[in-house]
Amino acid sequence: MKGIQMLDIRGVDLPLLVSLDVLLDEKHVTRAAVRLHLSQPAMSAQLARLRALFDDALLVPADSGRGMLATPRALQLQAPLRAALAMLGQAVRRDAPPFDPRTAERTFHIAGNDNAVLMLMLPVVQQVAAIGGPGLKLAFRTPEPAQLAGQMERGEIDLLVGGSRFVPATLHKSPVLLVEHRMAQRKGHPRGVAPLDLDSYCALRHIVVSTNGSFHAFMDEMLAREGRARSVAIAVAQYNLVPPMLAATDLVCTLPSRFLERFEGQLDTFDLPLRVPALDLSLAWHPRSEHDAGLRWLREQVVASSPGMPQ
Repeated sequence: MKGIQMLDIRGVDLPLLVSLDVLLDEKHVTRAAVRLHLSQPAMSAQLARLRALFDDALLVPADSGRGMLATPRALQLQAPLRAALAMLGQAVRRDAPPFDPRTAERTFHIAGNDNAVLMLMLPVVQQVAAIGGPGLKLAFRTPEPAQLAGQMERGEIDLLVGGSRFVPATLHKSPVLLVEHRMAQRKGHPRGVAPLDLDSYCALRHIVVSTNGSFHAFMDEMLAREGRARSVAIAVAQYNLVPPMLAATDLVCTLPSRFLERFEGQLDTFDLPLRVPALDLSLAWHPRSEHDAGLRWLREQVVASSPGMPQ
């Protein structure tokens, strides 16, 4: 291998090294040409290039006139060249090794707001805690929409969990879960537990979840189409801040039903008085990670624990 390391490999094309391997094995230009499906003149031309590259004859005519003999330099090259080509062949032909969470040394970087992470990733967290080895870790972070595409391209984020409409067009995505919205209020709320109509919904004071502090959310767009508006009193950046605020006040909030299921002991929930598109949650990843065995395992765990999309 030492002889090859002394060579500037940038000046060598792979087929030329393959030809050298076959030439050293056959020690005969014509037979090497047959194996490589080349003409004899083309094989001779490659031998000439190899001699110039290594500054050595490599093969010289045998005294018997039959075949050729390898020079000492060629004999020095033969074994490490064969080993290097074999390793390269394995690298390009072999399937990626299976991902084993018990032995993997891997940190998955996952971007998603607290709502999406809890609805889709909690079963995965439980599985990693139960069967994952000490080298398997999950790092969750809040998405930065303006930076997201670049972060995933650079490999800083492995997986995005969130609403399909927020997934950059450059990413691959797979819809996982469709969730209806419901309005939530504290138990014992003075409104009572009667079904909602549009007037009562708009008359209530609302909390919205907004990462940028805006008091205008998707429900306000839906209401505006009906020529209606509501009163928004509080804007918070995280979904998990909403339930304790609802429990302590007469405010209400419209949230995904699956998120609200975890707080049924504290909150009452109601069908909305107008048609609202369901929240469609997806997984998204960069195209270069399509065949990453570890990331495929992670996606499979999420899909397996999800009730799935309606047909």
